Amino acid sequence: MTSVALLPDPATPLSFETAEAAFADILDGSVPDAAVAAFLTELTLREETAIEIAAAARALRQRMRTIRAPAGAIDVCGTGGDGAHSLNISTAVAIVVAACGVPVAKHGNRAASSRAGAADTLEALGLDLDRAAATAEETLEGLGIAFLFAQTHHPALGRLAPVRRAIGRRTIFNIIGPLCNPAQVRRQLIGVARTDYIGTVGEALRLLGTDSAMIVSGDEGLDELSIAGGSRAVRIGACGEGEAGVRPEEAGLACHTLDALRGGDAAFNAAALTALLEGAAGAYRDAVLLNAAAALIVAGEAGDFAAGAARAADAIDSGAARLLLRQWIGF
Repeated sequence: MTSVALLPDPATPLSFETAEAAFADILDGSVPDAAVAAFLTELTLREETAIEIAAAARALRQRMRTIRAPAGAIDVCGTGGDGAHSLNISTAVAIVVAACGVPVAKHGNRAASSRAGAADTLEALGLDLDRAAATAEETLEGLGIAFLFAQTHHPALGRLAPVRRAIGRRTIFNIIGPLCNPAQVRRQLIGVARTDYIGTVGEALRLLGTDSAMIVSGDEGLDELSIAGGSRAVRIGACGEGEAGVRPEEAGLACHTLDALRGGDAAFNAAALTALLEGAAGAYRDAVLLNAAAALIVAGEAGDFAAGAARAADAIDSGAARLLLRQWIGF
């Protein structure tokens, strides 16, 4: 008879060891669904600490299917859940940054709160997700890009999907997803849909030994740097330390309304991304340049947002990003 694990009382903050053990039991299926739902809900209502986030991430990391990655590889990923229904910004950023010569292990999933997630849009562009998964190490080494489909690399999360749907709101698993890249990258640009949480996520990354990271949130509650106005960013590690505001003007970019970034289904978003790589100007391009600049700063390839945006623009305008996508699809 399988023993049933008991979860600690989440009413007060947990130690690292207690939290890690609790999430190990949850991920291993040792806890009844009702108890898992109550535990996760209470953590969310109380608001998770950096220690709890780091401990949960470590438990999930120990259960994920990993791949090898070149030195200096980076990920650009958001928590989702901002409700903006925008075009796929981090997906485009991944392609552009990889075209700048920085290996990008793009972690992503299908749509949750939007109509088209990274997996949906890449599939609409012609990327065979099964083949992309099978050749991820090869494309990351040879082309400098790979897509790491969360459903493939995190089997431990599969059994929790019904519980998370039943809860009907975000849980700690939405936060730790971007912290658990299967390529085990140590450099990350992470978008969080709550400005007041970026410091907490930053501290969790520090506890996990991240080399260089920027955790960002748009003032409107976007899980990315906003092209519409202000954002907050926390830097840790090699790219600097501390929190500061970020505006598009720092990258030499204009502000645009969020409506100008509104996306659609996978086909719509794929067409927009294709147009972007073919040189289309406007809000989408500027949003991608701003966030690509942040990624290049994290990677140590740009000293500031203006230099990063200029380098990202060259990767688009030279045709390098468009060529990279074509090679990746045809790999």
